[in-house]
Amino acid sequence: MTRVVVIAAVAVGVVAVLTPLVMVLAVRTGVVDHPGPLKPQAAPVPYLGGVAVFVASMVGALAGRPTVVAPLAGAVVLGVLDDRFDLPAWLRLLGQGAVGVGVAVVVTTRVPGLGGGVLVTAVTVLLMNGVNFLDGLDALASSVLAAASVGFALLLDHGARDLSVALAAALVGFLWYNRPPARVYLGDGGAYFLGAALAALVAWAWSKGVRSPVSVVSLMLVAVPVAEVAFAVVRRVRSHQPVTAGDRRHPYDLAVARGWSPVTAVLCYLVGQVVLVAAALGASKAHALVVPVVVTVAAAFAIVVLASACGALSPDRSVSA
Repeated sequence: MTRVVVIAAVAVGVVAVLTPLVMVLAVRTGVVDHPGPLKPQAAPVPYLGGVAVFVASMVGALAGRPTVVAPLAGAVVLGVLDDRFDLPAWLRLLGQGAVGVGVAVVVTTRVPGLGGGVLVTAVTVLLMNGVNFLDGLDALASSVLAAASVGFALLLDHGARDLSVALAAALVGFLWYNRPPARVYLGDGGAYFLGAALAALVAWAWSKGVRSPVSVVSLMLVAVPVAEVAFAVVRRVRSHQPVTAGDRRHPYDLAVARGWSPVTAVLCYLVGQVVLVAAALGASKAHALVVPVVVTVAAAFAIVVLASACGALSPDRSVSA
C-alpha cells in the first residue's frame, strides 16, 4: 500500500508542476488547437498536456515495467508531431503500427509468436485512435481513462499495477487544468500515449499466469474508446465518407447538440465507465469463465444499444444526401 501511495503522490506532483510549463512551451512553439468546424472551443488552447501526463506516468512504469517506456515515448513523439505538423493519415497509421510493434515486443501474451505480436499491434493502433476520438470534450478522455486506470490497478498486480496507479494519479492531477473550460488539452501526444498504455495493460491482462476471468473482463475497461472507433467507422461508411474523415457525431457530440451541457455529457460517460469498472471487478471474482464472458458481452450489447438510440450509428444525412 505504501508503494502505491508513493507512486500516486509523485505522479500527481509531477503533473501539477509540469503542466503549466508545457502550456507555455506549447504557446511559444505554436502547438495549439485553433477553433474550427470540428473544434468547439472559442479560443486557441495549447496542446502538450499529454507530455506532462506521460512524464508523470513514467514514475510507475520505471518502478515496475521499465521496458514499456520506449514504445510509450514513441507514441508521445508521434502524437506531438501530429499536433504540430498535421501528419497525413498514412504516416500516422504507419507510426501507430510501429508503436504497436514496440508494445508487442515488450509484452508477452498467451498467444505466442507472430500471432500474438500482430494482435497486440492491432489493439494498440485501435486504442490509440479510440482515445483520440474520445478526446472531444473538456475532461472527457482524462476522466474516463482515469477510471479505467483505477480498474486496471485493482485487477492487475506487480509492475502493471504500478503503471496503472501512476496513470490514474497523473490523469486526476491533469484534470485540474483540463476541467471545463480547459486551459490545456492532452493533444494527439497524450491520446496516442494513453491508447498505447491501455494496450499494454490489456496485453498484460492476457499474459500467462493471469486468471482467465481477469483477462476477459479487462476488455470492458477499454470498451468506451474501442466503441468510439467502431461507431465512427460504421457511420462514416454509411455516410459514404472516408473512414479517416472527421465528424461531430460521436455520442457526446450528439448529446450536446440535443441540449445537454458538456459537463453533463462528460459525467454520463464517467458514470458509464465507473459502471463498467465495477462490473469488471465483480465478474473477475467468478470461478466459472462463463460469468465474465456473459457480463462482457452484455456490456458490449448495452453500449451498442445506447449508441444506436442516440444516433451515433446513423449516417450523416447532410453528407450522404
